[in-house]
Amino acid sequence: MSIWLEITKQAKAIAAKEPLMKPLISEMILTQASLADSLGLRLAEKLGEEHIPMPVLSLLFQELYKSNSTIIKSAEKDLKAICDRDPACTGYVLPLLYYKGFLALQAARLSHELWSQDRKDMAAHIQSRNSEAFGVDIHPGATFGHGILLDHASSFVAGETAIVGNNVSILHEVTLGGSGKECGDRHPKVGNGVLIGAGAKLLGNIKIGEGAKIGAGSVVLEDVCPHITVVGVPAKQVGKPRHKSPSAYMEHNC
Repeated sequence: MSIWLEITKQAKAIAAKEPLMKPLISEMILTQASLADSLGLRLAEKLGEEHIPMPVLSLLFQELYKSNSTIIKSAEKDLKAICDRDPACTGYVLPLLYYKGFLALQAARLSHELWSQDRKDMAAHIQSRNSEAFGVDIHPGATFGHGILLDHASSFVAGETAIVGNNVSILHEVTLGGSGKECGDRHPKVGNGVLIGAGAKLLGNIKIGEGAKIGAGSVVLEDVCPHITVVGVPAKQVGKPRHKSPSAYMEHNC
């Protein structure tokens, strides 16, 4: 079963069980033809305002999804990652409608597409609205792979030249920032399968190797080798993750 068919199936069950939610479920999911239509509408509702209202943004987002199909494919993989890794997630409808980490990441993907099309002013507008709506600050230049779990997301920051690989899990209050002195390429590069604990600060043009684990509250100022666990201020190696891809298991011990 495709993810969209599963979403509509879950949505119908929710609407039947909770009639008060039927108008929302109907507008956002059951009357939409695809995940792109549904997600674009939900983001437009959250990010629209007086000067660029919801209907205008919804049309813009649909244009962006059509111009680059990888954006919605990445969203599908993000949804699957959330349901696989977050024990609080009971189905696809919850993150699609409510999880600000998921929604903020999808808004960031759209702003990045605008940035890539040299529509930098509109990209900046989406970034600003994304920050106001979801409490994150993701520069439109930042690049994200697929299968990302941005859990809770509050106070997440990613700078202009930050790169995040595939199948990465990131908790709240994480910073992928610069040291404040560099110009140009100045933000972290995070490899596939990395787990970054809550409150961790990764600063500078550093490389976090594939399958590494960053402990909660750590300050990382240097490269981290693949499949290594680092903890502390400043972060130091304390061991190795038990799994090749710690992001999938969400174990925060060494």
